Amino acid sequence: MSDGEKTAFELARDKAELEAAKVNAERSGVGTRVQVGATRGKNPTVITWEAFDTNSPESCPKTLQEFMDLTKTTDEKVMLGYVVDGYNDAQYTAASDPIAEYVNPVWPEEIKLNFRNAVRQYSRGALVSIEDAATLIRPAFDKAHAK
Repeated sequence: MSDGEKTAFELARDKAELEAAKVNAERSGVGTRVQVGATRGKNPTVITWEAFDTNSPESCPKTLQEFMDLTKTTDEKVMLGYVVDGYNDAQYTAASDPIAEYVNPVWPEEIKLNFRNAVRQYSRGALVSIEDAATLIRPAFDKAHAK
């Protein structure tokens, strides 16, 4: 799509992403990076914010103390809010995963991750549902990883 065909929102987002990429390129080591997104609602606007980039593990803090130092968090209530929000988000993500019901809970974490990836890849590649892919793949994983 050419710039002439883009909406004002798309142009604003492209501009924000270029600016964020420029700022992030100047940053190194552990710390936050500029993220780009949009507000929710009928008339979204482009927003930017500071966040740890989980796609770049080397930029994320490795200890709670390092996190607290980077975010300058000293208030226990604020820290507890971060912990509770993170826990709730992780629980929601796990519960809403359509593959979760097919994962054998006794498998090691690495095998669970491999199973999830295999199901997603097969589902996309073969153009079948997650349920059909999991049903097909699960017996092979059960056999391979039986205790």
